[in-house]
Amino acid sequence: MKKASGFALFLVALSLSAQAATGPDFDRFFLPKTLRVDYFHTGTKGSEVFSLDQLVEQPVWAGSRTNLVDTLNLGKYLIKVIDLATNQLIYSRGFCSLYGEWETTDEAARGITRTFSESALIPFPKRPFQFVIAKRDAENHFRDVFSAAIVPDSLHVRRDLPHVSFAVEDVMVHGDPATKVDILILGDGYSRKDLPKFRKDVRRFVQDLFDTSPFRERKKDFNVRAVEVISAESGIDEPTKHRWRDNALGCTYNSFGTPRYVLCFDNKTLRNVAAVAPYDALILLVNSGRYGGGGIFNLYAVCYSGPETQGDSWWPDYVFVHEFGHSFAGLADEYYSSNVSYVDFYPKGVEPWEPNITALLQPGHVKWQDLVEPGTPLPTPWNKARYDSLAAVRRHLNRQDPEYKEKARALEQEMQQLLRSEPYWGKVGAFEGAGYVSTGLYRPFLDCRMFSKSLTGFCPVCAQAIEKVIDFLTK
Repeated sequence: MKKASGFALFLVALSLSAQAATGPDFDRFFLPKTLRVDYFHTGTKGSEVFSLDQLVEQPVWAGSRTNLVDTLNLGKYLIKVIDLATNQLIYSRGFCSLYGEWETTDEAARGITRTFSESALIPFPKRPFQFVIAKRDAENHFRDVFSAAIVPDSLHVRRDLPHVSFAVEDVMVHGDPATKVDILILGDGYSRKDLPKFRKDVRRFVQDLFDTSPFRERKKDFNVRAVEVISAESGIDEPTKHRWRDNALGCTYNSFGTPRYVLCFDNKTLRNVAAVAPYDALILLVNSGRYGGGGIFNLYAVCYSGPETQGDSWWPDYVFVHEFGHSFAGLADEYYSSNVSYVDFYPKGVEPWEPNITALLQPGHVKWQDLVEPGTPLPTPWNKARYDSLAAVRRHLNRQDPEYKEKARALEQEMQQLLRSEPYWGKVGAFEGAGYVSTGLYRPFLDCRMFSKSLTGFCPVCAQAIEKVIDFLTK
C-alpha cells in the first residue's frame, strides 16, 4: 500500500477541519464586528407580530468564527441569516425571549396584548441578507414566523456608539473573544457609593461559578468582564411593596406576576450599556438583599447580590449559578413544587427541547441514554410521595414565625437526606417531577443545582449540556 504524500495528508487534515466547523468561511461572508438587529415582538397567546426597529453596528464580534450554524438545537426561537446572493444559511442561533415566556402567562391567555423590544446579535454581513426568525411549532419543529431583507451598508444602520462612561473591569481574561466564552456582568441598583460593594460582589460570584463543575475544569475557556453601571439610587423596583428606584437598567421584582422573578424589560438601554465590551453571555447583578433572580436562554441571567453581611445565607450563591445554567445552556427548572405564573409551559405530548427534562414519550429510552447505566428502570422509582409531603409542610410554614428559618432548614435537611437514601441516588435515570409539574415530566437525577435550592452541583446530564455549549463557542 502506497504511503500518502505530505500534501495529501495536508488536504485530508484541511478537509476534516472544514467538516468540524459548522457553517461557512467567516471571512468570506462577515466582517469582524457585530450587527445588532433590534425589533419589536407584539401579540397575545396564539398571535404574534414582529417589526424591525433599528440596526446598530457594534465594534467587536465576540462569538465563534468557525461554529456559525447552530447545531445545539436549543431555544424556543431560532435566528437565521441567509446570504441573498447564494441563498446559503451563513449563521443561526437558538434563543428564548421575554415574549416567549410572557405568552404562556394567564395575562396572555386572557387576550391582553403586549409589546417587547428584543435584539439579535449577528456577525456583520458583508452583503445583503435575509433575516429570519423561526419558532417551534406544536410538534417542536422550527417554522419561520418573520423574515426581512437587510442591506448591511444601508444608511439606516446606526454607526454611532452610545455614550456610556461606565468603567469596564477585566475580571478574568484568558484570550481572544473569538475562541473564549465571554461573560459580561452588569450591575443594576448600585449607586456610586455602592461601587466597592459591586466589585466585591463580582469577585464572590465569579468564584462561586468557577468553583462549580464543569466551569471549574473549563475556567481557561472563559473571559469575564464587569461594567460598573452607576444608578441614581440604590436598589431596584419592588412593585408589590410600592418601592420604586431610579436604577439604570430598570430591573424589577414581580416580573410576570411572580414575586421573586427579577427581569430587565429595558432592552435598548441594556444593549447600549453592554456594547462597551464583547460578550457571549450577560449576567445582571442587582443590588438587593431580597431573594430573587431569573434566567432566559441566550438573553441574560439575573441574580440578587444578597445582604451586606452574608451570615448563613448561601442563597445568592445558589441563585447565581442556577440562573446562569438557564441562560447559558438552556437548562430547564427541574423543581415542581414552587408557584410560577406559567400556564401549560410544557404542552402535553411534546418532548421539551431543554436537555435536562423529558416527557418520556418513548418508555425505556431517554435523550440522555448514553449516561444511563444498563438495568436502570425508566421511569426510575423514588419515594416521591414522602418528598412531596415534606415540601407541602415547608410551603405552608408561616414566614412571620420567629422560628421560620430553623423549621425550614430542618425540613430541607430531611428532604436532602431522603434523596440521598434512595436506591438510585447517584445514578442517571428518569425521575418523575420536573418543569413545574408533579406528573408527566421527568428529570435525570434525584438532585441537581437545577432541582433543589442548595449548593449541590450540576448533575451529569446538565454538566454535559454545559460542556457542549462551551465547546460550540470555543472550538
